[in-house]
Amino acid sequence: MPFPGGELVSEKSILCDMNLFCLGKATATSAMSEKVRTRLEELDDFEEGSQKELLNLTQQDYVNRIEELNQSLKDAWASDQKVKALKIVIQGKLVYERIFSMCVDNRSVLPDHFSPENVNDTAKETCLNWFFKIASIRELIPRFYVEASILKCNKFLSKTGISECLPRLTCMIRGIGDPLVSVYARAYLCRVGMEVAPHLKESLNKNFFDFLLTFKQIHGDTVQNQLVVQGVELPSYLPLYSPAMDWIFQCISYHAPEALLTEMMERCKKLGNNALLLNSVMSAFRAEFIATRSMDFIGMIKECDESGFPKHLLFRSLGLNLALADPPEGDRLQILNEAWKVITKLKNPQDYVNCAEVWVEYTCKHFTKREVNTVLADVIKHMTPDRAFEDSYPQLQSIIKKVIAHFHDFSVLFSVEKFLPFLDMFQKESVRVEVCKCIMEVFIKHQQEPTKDPVILNALLHVCKTMHDSVNALTLEDEKRMLAYLINGFIKMVSFGRDFEQQLSFYVEARSMFCNLEPVLVQLIHSVNRLAMETRKVMKGNHSRKTAAFVRACVAYCFITIPSLVGIFTRLNLYLHSGQVALANQCLSQADAFFKAAISLIPEVPKMINIDGKMRPSESFLLEFLCNFFSTLLIVPDHPEHGVLFLVRELLNVIQDYTWEDNSDDKIRIYTCVLHLLSAMSQETYLYHIDKVDSNDSLYGGDTKFLAENNKLCETVMAQILEHLKTLAKDEALKRQSSLGLSFFNSILAHGDLRNNRLNQLSVNLWHLAQRHGCADTRTMVKTLEYIKKRSKHPDMGHLTELALRLPLQTRT
Repeated sequence: MPFPGGELVSEKSILCDMNLFCLGKATATSAMSEKVRTRLEELDDFEEGSQKELLNLTQQDYVNRIEELNQSLKDAWASDQKVKALKIVIQGKLVYERIFSMCVDNRSVLPDHFSPENVNDTAKETCLNWFFKIASIRELIPRFYVEASILKCNKFLSKTGISECLPRLTCMIRGIGDPLVSVYARAYLCRVGMEVAPHLKESLNKNFFDFLLTFKQIHGDTVQNQLVVQGVELPSYLPLYSPAMDWIFQCISYHAPEALLTEMMERCKKLGNNALLLNSVMSAFRAEFIATRSMDFIGMIKECDESGFPKHLLFRSLGLNLALADPPEGDRLQILNEAWKVITKLKNPQDYVNCAEVWVEYTCKHFTKREVNTVLADVIKHMTPDRAFEDSYPQLQSIIKKVIAHFHDFSVLFSVEKFLPFLDMFQKESVRVEVCKCIMEVFIKHQQEPTKDPVILNALLHVCKTMHDSVNALTLEDEKRMLAYLINGFIKMVSFGRDFEQQLSFYVEARSMFCNLEPVLVQLIHSVNRLAMETRKVMKGNHSRKTAAFVRACVAYCFITIPSLVGIFTRLNLYLHSGQVALANQCLSQADAFFKAAISLIPEVPKMINIDGKMRPSESFLLEFLCNFFSTLLIVPDHPEHGVLFLVRELLNVIQDYTWEDNSDDKIRIYTCVLHLLSAMSQETYLYHIDKVDSNDSLYGGDTKFLAENNKLCETVMAQILEHLKTLAKDEALKRQSSLGLSFFNSILAHGDLRNNRLNQLSVNLWHLAQRHGCADTRTMVKTLEYIKKRSKHPDMGHLTELALRLPLQTRT
């Protein structure tokens, strides 16, 4: 069937036809009413969005202008400037919504699935008026697009209106001579048809078959001559068809039966030089349909002419389908061989890597490491000359991601000979680091068991070192945290079992490699401490010199590493933790060294510290640390050369000299905790011990000299607390004085011997102090007194009865 020819249009003209569809000028007859004449004159005078306006723009300027016009359309329609909106572009949705709104009044609301009988006369008349105006447009293309855009409005007029209009509009497209313009018109009609009547498949099929009839025009003399005149090469021209063809095929193939897809493929086969069609078929049809017929498609690809649409693009489209669906098992190797024969012959590195990227996934999915290694070697061979890899980092990254997505066993992955050489192509640091991060993320996610495989360890140490070495002064904290998380994930998965020396050697090597990331060093210290404890657990009962030496080596590792950390509370807590580990392993002198180092570090604690990017007071963190420290000091035996309670004395001196905030009571809270410690130290048997470590209860055995020194310290600390309470005898501090007084009273009640007259009297004085200015909570005071009375009934607690009588409750007046 012959179709009228026409001048070829440029890419911009296609966009204009698709997006603007500007109306042609109509000439008024003498019989036309004045109202219509005025309206047409407005259309003549208003030129916004005309093709003439857009003729001399660059492609980017053109796209920007389209966006401006789109916004102008919305603004014009919203402000009831219908002529302006119509001149820019007809938007069917706006017209439909306007007519729909006419059907709604105070008495009734039009249902979603309405029939023409539900539509009032005003809405029908408006709708007809739109179609009559469209019918008066002389030019075919504007008339077609405007009518197609309001196709849905036929629902207001007739139940069969849409089904009648679709075939007619399909036939209208036959009058468009330019095959490129006509295929986009068909794509638009298919889109509208799927939106308003997806069940009417016949018009979709008709558009497809009509397109096949006109397809030969592309290679006819008329089109070829126009391409020469316009200076457009065929390889640049043919891809312009792909978006429209893909859309048509997608519409047709949506929920289509197998038989229809087979028929369409057979019709495409009959057309010679059908590479363009074949590509759209593979892009639009279901992946399962393509995969089961892979060899048929390969045969069709072989018969295609290279001119205009190269075969490697067809193989790329086929590969995309095979990544989503599996071909018959017996065909898989032949498919790979046939595809790779074409891919490996590509001279252009960009064309090559675009295809190889797709087929790598197919290879990983269906073959072993030998085939994957062959493919990676081929990629290296093609991308290394002239450093072509520098222009293809996204594709090369994609290849790596696909390989590691299918090889979760890293011992197999790193045994692929060309995997690490492939990584060497990532010369740009930022890209190389991103690739390394991807590898580590997969390792952490899929590595289920700890490993000591030397192949894995050497490779991942190299990967982690690459990430670590990218850190500099400009690296963001979030990036540092991410890198540290990935490296720590690797460190946690390394285990040499009971070969503790080899494990420690690994930690030593890791420390030298990752010294710039503090969270990694912290992880290493924790790991070494766990290693020391594990050694103690495994070697229990077998304390050989070799074992003791190894534990001391672990302790030394921690002692050497901690000072290199920046965070002061990180150092304090690690000194404490490492000291506890040393103590648990009977390394008493090393434990003392850790605790002394922690004590000497306390004066360096700043008033404000950075927590998650915000500056916060440090006293509460220091208070928490010291409370934990006191709990440990209970079981630390005195050094024979340093005197009684030498660590407690040193710590108290540091606390005394530390500059506390003016309005802070934390120093007194700390002294109260010290009293709890000293009280526990005065017991005949301590509350807890460490196996095979003799604490002071065993060393001194209740010695009177030791108890006397303990009492002196108690008196000194209590004097400090009472002195502070005196400083709070001011109006603005009376509430604090009451709270601290009651807290001190409770400490004496819980830890002191109230049979001591001085202590008993002090507790009475504190009770009165807490209530003196009416700041105490009456309910709390009542419950405290009830507790004392209840406790006084226990054996050996009769002295509390007398105390309770001396503790009056003051009422507020």
